[in-house]
Amino acid sequence: MTPSEPPVATPVRPQLLRPRTGVQPTTSTELFFDLVFIFSITQLSHYLIAHPHWRGAARTALLLALVWFVWVYTTWLTNWLQPDQGPVRTVLIGVALGSLSLSAVIPQAFAGTGLLFAVIYVAVQLGRTVFALWAVRGSPWLVAGFQQSLPWITGTSVLVVLGGLAGGVAREALWAAVIVIEVVGLLIGYPLPGRGRSRPERWMVEGGHLAERCAAFVLIALGESILVTGSTLTSHVDLVTWGAFLLAFAGSVALWWVYFARSAPAATEVIAGAGERTGALSRVAFNYLHPVIVAGVIVVSAGDESLLRGPGVPATTVGALFVLGGPALFLAGHAAYQALLWRHLPTSRITAVLVLLALVPVGVGLGLPVAVCAALALAVTVAVIVADRSRVRRGVR
Repeated sequence: MTPSEPPVATPVRPQLLRPRTGVQPTTSTELFFDLVFIFSITQLSHYLIAHPHWRGAARTALLLALVWFVWVYTTWLTNWLQPDQGPVRTVLIGVALGSLSLSAVIPQAFAGTGLLFAVIYVAVQLGRTVFALWAVRGSPWLVAGFQQSLPWITGTSVLVVLGGLAGGVAREALWAAVIVIEVVGLLIGYPLPGRGRSRPERWMVEGGHLAERCAAFVLIALGESILVTGSTLTSHVDLVTWGAFLLAFAGSVALWWVYFARSAPAATEVIAGAGERTGALSRVAFNYLHPVIVAGVIVVSAGDESLLRGPGVPATTVGALFVLGGPALFLAGHAAYQALLWRHLPTSRITAVLVLLALVPVGVGLGLPVAVCAALALAVTVAVIVADRSRVRRGVR
């Protein structure tokens, strides 16, 4: 037996485990679970719009990270367990209800509902992990992984609750510490005294399934962006706002094209065939990089609302950062994703990010209307698409 092969074992509940035969399909239960997070993205977008300053952006990032932990850890769970089996389905519905409740209190998470937010978060994270230990009993490496993570999740749960009890800067600091500990803990394999650490090559990951699930979340985020744009349009419809709506819609289509036209299927293929590297790749690609892409969509959504409310208004620093910085953040996350999988620098995306960031002070300094800044952002994103098509024609993967 080689070190990469799992030890012989008899799972106590084999019917709950997913088979490891090719890319596992996304089930209707998983899709139903994902629908809850449309509301989460909407709440985060509205929070950023209502707090258009650096502290508001930082708080939005903290809330996004905590919401992402709930979603991505549940997605890892369904990578190992059968979502349509009764016990697993029940837990997913419970986590969906908890996530919906979590999202409902986002607007006041740094005010009166901070403790409620913390209690819901802890109940979901700990409850799901305890269930996982019960469900995978008899599968040594899966059990070991959850046993390694449970003390870490318990520790961060204490900090989340302490943050809920505190207020102001203390809450921000404690919840930021939770995010840092979660990121570092997963990165180093949740080490424990006397037990060592959990190694990603032994996580028995089906990478293609995780890639498809994260792509679905990006699609949800883009759909939410269009939803916010459409709801803003309905408040005042004329030729000018209709033109702004078309510009915002074209921007969302362009971002969708960048992610899904060729990259998403190719990324699924790469991760599904990565062998022992699948666990390590998935950890970075889905836990660390995809929330950056989603954050880009949230900022784009805020920019689209400012575009529809005043397309001819000269861009302020905040407005320019929303309209130009949103696509830049999206492309930066996607560039890192591509660099991780294909081990080369995606020059078109890196160049686009630099151009978009350089246009922010230019747009503000020249007093360019918000619509012009949005048109420039669209032109830069389309240039990335054209560069991708050119590479395909030249036979470069």
